[in-house]
Amino acid sequence: MLLKTNQIKLLGLVLGLFVLLISMCASVVYGYANTTWTMAYHAFTQFDGSNEHIILQTVRLPRALIGATVGASLAIAGALMQALTKNPLASPSIFGINAGAGFFVVIAVSLFQVSSLQTYTWLAFLGAAIAAFTVYFVGSFGREGLTPIKLTLAGAAMAALFSSLTQGLLVVNEAALDQVLFWLAGSIQGRNLDSLTSVIPYIGAAFFVSLLLSSKINVLAMGEDIAKGLGQRTGTVKLITAFVIIILAGGSVAISGPIGFVGIVIPHLARFLIGNDHRWVIPYCAVLGGILLVVSDIGARYIVMPEEVPVGVMTAIIGTPFFVYIARRGFRN
Repeated sequence: MLLKTNQIKLLGLVLGLFVLLISMCASVVYGYANTTWTMAYHAFTQFDGSNEHIILQTVRLPRALIGATVGASLAIAGALMQALTKNPLASPSIFGINAGAGFFVVIAVSLFQVSSLQTYTWLAFLGAAIAAFTVYFVGSFGREGLTPIKLTLAGAAMAALFSSLTQGLLVVNEAALDQVLFWLAGSIQGRNLDSLTSVIPYIGAAFFVSLLLSSKINVLAMGEDIAKGLGQRTGTVKLITAFVIIILAGGSVAISGPIGFVGIVIPHLARFLIGNDHRWVIPYCAVLGGILLVVSDIGARYIVMPEEVPVGVMTAIIGTPFFVYIARRGFRN
């Protein structure tokens, strides 16, 4: 733990918020269309209807807001999953939650030609919930009950299953393939504020509840027997935490598709900085997750300019070596 006192942790959080704000401003300014910081300022203070101002207002700004929201959501979901399962590899992507949410959205697009953002959101929640509870159920089989390694294997199996089913649907429906291919790689390109406003009430509520749960998760982390001895209703805490994870992961997938590795990398980085106190881990995950996804999205615009790489590819490039490192360390908290 690098930041030891509450004053230093608070200072670090404020600094992180400043970096996130600067990153979002850079996301608004930089891209294929040649714009400047001055032009961006004028787009929001002296709008003149030019192409550049329209791009800055209707394309770049929503993209920056969505990147910060999705990154924060996935990071918090990963931190809650790791705390709940005591598994350092737990994340919405590894446990198949993202894949389940994505599968249900693809069903809606390919079989029922659904185009409603609100419908996408609810289907993503449903798919995330089914995937999460299936992984928990499968991981609980056997004499030893629920263990980190069994959860990881069950999650990997469910992720592979949902991904295969998704690909199968798209193979027989080429029109749907054109609609969702870029989305399935994990991308916030081309999203507008309607995409964000359709899920922000649910994600905002989940953020708030996760903060309320933080002290209870600290108690639960000491062991279930100790938590029960202190009067905690552990089953209720686990169930509410699971629903928060489903809302955060499902809402993120509804906006941007299944983006991986944010939920693995950021919680470990947050704990490295400020320790295991979830009253600090959760807000740090929100800020650091937002920074990671916004910066990754900026990088994705320049790798094969004038084309764009999906931001999910960028997070995979960053996250894969980290995943291998955590896996080689073993299951130690």
